[in-house]
Amino acid sequence: MSPLAGQPHQLARILAYARFEAIGMLRNGEQLLVAVVLPALALLGLGAVDVVRLPGAESPSARLDVIAPGVLALAIVSSSFTSQAIATAFDRRWGVLRQLSTTPLGPSGIVAGKAVAVLGVQVLQVLLLAGLALALGWRPQLGAVWAALLAWWLGSLCFTALGLLVAGRLRAEAVLAVANLAWVAFAALGGLVLPTTGDTPVPVPVMAWLPSGALGDALRETLGNGTVPGLALAVLAAWTVLTSAAAARWFQPSE
Repeated sequence: MSPLAGQPHQLARILAYARFEAIGMLRNGEQLLVAVVLPALALLGLGAVDVVRLPGAESPSARLDVIAPGVLALAIVSSSFTSQAIATAFDRRWGVLRQLSTTPLGPSGIVAGKAVAVLGVQVLQVLLLAGLALALGWRPQLGAVWAALLAWWLGSLCFTALGLLVAGRLRAEAVLAVANLAWVAFAALGGLVLPTTGDTPVPVPVMAWLPSGALGDALRETLGNGTVPGLALAVLAAWTVLTSAAAARWFQPSE
């Protein structure tokens, strides 16, 4: 009998590891705060209340067309980048990743499992936050929903790879600071919650060429206007390839 007989297929290993990672994320109160609670507060504060003036979006429904997709983008970044970077950095510090990398799962299986786990958690995030937005009166345009799903998938992969790259190169304490500061920067100036067109209180059109701005703009165009954001998807796809290649090249499982 072959020595490989009876061993689970690599896909089964990846799915089992993804399940383990997803359960860990859902049980972590700090990660849930960043992934769900803070985006929900942003939705309530910016979508339901006129805290920030948005030219051309004075009515509640028009505000939600801008803010709700942006909050979904923020939630995607929260779980893909911030939560994943911090969790991975401390797994790396404690030697968990080094031990896993020597198992049949291997380094590539670790990366794949984390990406699948993040997507699974994001399904719950999107359901909760979209449900809250719908309760507030948001009525998304679904004519280009396939493009929204593509933007979601690309954004998740892109920011997961970026989070793994940061976690795999810096010490855990540095990752904690960098991940949280980056979350604030993405939310406030990175084009996630507010558009990058330059007609908002924070005119940062250059952010449209960054992954955060591309993700935010893609979801706003698809779910807010029902159009296919060709440029935003192309920019996001390019960043996904770049960050994935960088993570595969420079991620280190141990400090």
